Formats: sequence, C-alpha cells, structure tokens
Amino acid sequence: MPRKILVIPAALVLAVALAGSGLACTNLIVSPGASADGSVYVTYTCDGEFHPHLSRIPAADHEPGEMQQVTHWDNKPVGEIPYPPHTYGVVNLMNDHQVSVAETTTGGRSELVNPDGMLHYWQLMRLALQRASSARECVEVMGSLVGKYGYRSSGESFCITDPHEAWIMEMTGPGKGGRGAFWVALRVPDGYISAFANGGRIGTFPQHDQDNCLYTKEMIHYAAAQGWYDPADGDFNWREAFHPSDAQKLRYTATRVWSIFRRAAPSLDLGPDYHRGVPGAEPYPLWVKPDHKLTTADVFALMRDHYEGTPFDMTQGVDAGPGHLPRHLRPMGFEVDGMKYTWERPISTQQTGFSMVCQARAWLPDMVGGVTWYGLDDTDFTCYTPLYCGIDALPASYTTGSLQKFSWDSAWWVFNFVSNFSATRYDKMIQDVRAVQAEIENRYLALQPAVERTAASLLKDDPDLARGYLTDYCVIHAEDVVKKWRALGEHLLTRYNDGYIQDENGRPHEVGYDEAWLREVLKQRPDQFRLPDAQDKLTQPTEY
Repeated sequence: MPRKILVIPAALVLAVALAGSGLACTNLIVSPGASADGSVYVTYTCDGEFHPHLSRIPAADHEPGEMQQVTHWDNKPVGEIPYPPHTYGVVNLMNDHQVSVAETTTGGRSELVNPDGMLHYWQLMRLALQRASSARECVEVMGSLVGKYGYRSSGESFCITDPHEAWIMEMTGPGKGGRGAFWVALRVPDGYISAFANGGRIGTFPQHDQDNCLYTKEMIHYAAAQGWYDPADGDFNWREAFHPSDAQKLRYTATRVWSIFRRAAPSLDLGPDYHRGVPGAEPYPLWVKPDHKLTTADVFALMRDHYEGTPFDMTQGVDAGPGHLPRHLRPMGFEVDGMKYTWERPISTQQTGFSMVCQARAWLPDMVGGVTWYGLDDTDFTCYTPLYCGIDALPASYTTGSLQKFSWDSAWWVFNFVSNFSATRYDKMIQDVRAVQAEIENRYLALQPAVERTAASLLKDDPDLARGYLTDYCVIHAEDVVKKWRALGEHLLTRYNDGYIQDENGRPHEVGYDEAWLREVLKQRPDQFRLPDAQDKLTQPTEY
C-alpha cells in the first residue's frame, strides 16, 4: 500500500499565516435571503504586513495510504494526515463546490493555546476546503480534524458558506497538553447578515438544536471547572467564557461590526455604547436583517468603510491631516502624559494584504456559480476582479513578488503604490481612484450575466471548453486591471506632482488646504504664520 507524502506548499499558507500574526481581519456573511438575487456572500479582509500570493490547489485522486504533510509557516514539518480518496480543487479560499471559508482571529484566552497541536487555523481552512462539499460538512470536517490532530492557534472565528447557507464557527484551543479543541458553530438564519472583526461573537446558543447548532459538549464543563462559567447564572455564554474583552479590544473589534450593521440596517439604530466600552452596554446581535437586500456592489461598499458620517469618522479632525486621510500609523495604542489612548481601527485599512468577496449561487453549476471577487491591498483602493472557482490557471502578476522588493510585475505592489501615493492628498486623489474603480467593477457586474450564460451553455457539451473560457476571462481581465492600475498610478503621480493639481489641459494649479484644517494649525501656532498688521494686501508668490 503506497504511503506517498504530499506537502501543503508553504506558498499556499504563508500569506494567511503572516496575516494572522497581525491579528486583524474583518468578515461579513450574507445569507441567500438577505441578498438581492439569492446569492450567498462571505467577505474577508486578510490584514497584516505581508505580500500575498494568490494560490490554487488542483483537485486530485489519491491512493490508499497516501499522506498529506502539514508544515508550519516556515516550512518546518509538524505532522501528516491521510488523504481522502478525492480532494477538491481550491482557488484562494473557495473550492469546486462553491464552499468558502474566511476567518478572523479573536485571540481568546492565551492560556488555551496548545503548542503541541498540529493544525494552525490557516492549515485547517485549506484542509477542510479540500474535503468538504457543503458548509455544514466543512464545519464537521474542521471539528473532526482538530479532534484527531489537535489545534495549534489561538481563538478564531470562521465564516463558512456554500450556495445554500452560511455557518459561523468559533474555536479555541484546550491549553498545553490538551486534546482537540473547543468550538461552537451556528447556522445563520436565512434573510440575515452577520459580521466579525477579531472578537468573539457567539454568546448563548441553542444546545439542543442539532440542525442549526454544533459544538463540543465538554467545553461547558471545562469552563465551569475553570471558574469562567457558573451554571447558577443561567445559560452558558461562549463569548463571556472563552473570549473576554476589555474597553480597548471592544473599540478595536466591535466598532467594525457596528459600522457594517449601522449601514446595512440603519433602522435598528444601534448605538455606540458597546463598542465604546460603556459598562453594562448590550452586545450587538450576532446577526441582523438588512433594511434592503444586498447586491454585490453593496457588499463591496460595506468593506470600504472608515466610519464616514459618524462621530468616529476617520476622514475628519486634525488627526486626518490636511488631506482628510482616514489612516493612522501603528501602533494603535499610545500614551501621553500618563493617559492611555487608542486610534480607531477601520474596516478599510492600509494593512490589508488581500481581500475577497466570495459569491455562491445555487441555481448555477458549481463551476459557474462560485466566484471570488479578489482584491489586493487596502479595500478603499483595490479593484475587485472575478476568479471563478473552476478555473485552472491564475493571473501571473497575482502570484509573484516579495515584500522586500518593489516590482511593477507584482499586482500587489501596483495596488500598494497607488494606495500609498494617494495618501499624500487623499481627499483629492481618492476621487480619481474611485472613478477608475467604479468603471471597471461596474463593467464586470454588467458582463457577469452574459459571461455566465455562455459558460453554462458550454458546460453542457464540453466542460473543458467551459473551464478554459472562464479561465481566459478571469486571467485576461485580472491582468488588464493591473495594467489599468499601473496607468492610474502614473496619472496620479503626474496630475498631483509637487503638491499642485493639473487641470484637464495639463496646467498646474495651487489648491492649498481647507479652512477647517488651517484653523486647527493656527490654534496650535497662532503667531508663527501671522503677517504684520500693516500688510494691507495679501500677495501670492508664484515664481519663487
């Protein structure tokens, strides 16, 4: 009996691993009844200082005894597991059956990390996608894998979808020397959306509803034994037992959840008290019904958020600078004169390596129905390009490059260039970026029905031809986006050179700063820039 060992290549997991070290991701789930056309969506901003490489794992058949080696992110082997007879293909984080998995690191209790477990969360995601043909099966596979081989990471929230439904699974380790993992999974009710952002979200849950709830029974007894739960207090609360939060963490995590909900369901009028850490404030619901059913464009927009229009709007205030830039440099927390502070943490951030909006449709064949809208770098500056789950090749510029060396051949560096240069005059340049972004994404969305009709028609007679058609469409258009973004970067560098703004005729103009920011400057330095009272006319030197 053969015992061939195949490795999960480090290139496939390195991006997720490094992003996890940044402890920063945001997810949104949209159930079929909450979307405009019955699609299921899951989003993922994979945030961290890393250069992602888009990956693809082909489907494969395996002999009995064939083993799959599991490595740490540095390529060090940590163990092996047997292959099933067949593994499904995976493009980024969606498989052949339109099953997708996203994650956000919650941390949880540090004492529950088990360094002896085999599987980190990013390995668990990939392994499950190769083995599961539905969202519920994916939950069961993940639970089975950590039960057999151990869980190595800290607390994690997983968002798992297929063309019919969506599940939320939260997991934490059993502590050093423990077995398996503690976890709970809930099915999102149809017609609702849910959001996650680095904090435990599941509170109490229906322990006897096996159709909609799966969990490890022993975790309740364990929590009670540790003093984290008293049965006399009522129903067991997973979040309170395994994911306690302080005021700073609530600001960092719950504010993002609140902002997605306040935009998708403004009628709920959810207040800021919980994410501001007000004692006794009610946690936000695990899921809400949106005021209107969401389109793909709506989902894109929800991931491009800096709390605009709220008291926490990051484009306002002296900290946003003269260009109203909604960014703050790390670290998030800082101290001045003995007082502790923390910057706001938005959904859209310069630390994003890649983001995705996975769309699954039950009424289409899997090869056509599953599409990952994939973007690189900051969601505010990215352009989502479609990658169908059945494609058999990837755009080369999305698979190459290094954080240590800039290259125009790397799609990530091209998007990063536009994002970073635009930070010098955000309020002006973002308008140019959004114009190109909207033109491309709107064209994709307009073409989508025709592309999918063609692919579905080809699939009936020649699956290989259908696969080739979708592959060519995705690869050609993804590379075209990179070409357009490179041109956009060159345009921005030319139009906004040296602080001037060129008009349509190429003539530079002095634009200066808005009055609100100038007033903030003068509050701090009222006399530094004042002209003598005898000056009766303000002149503008232009030649020197």
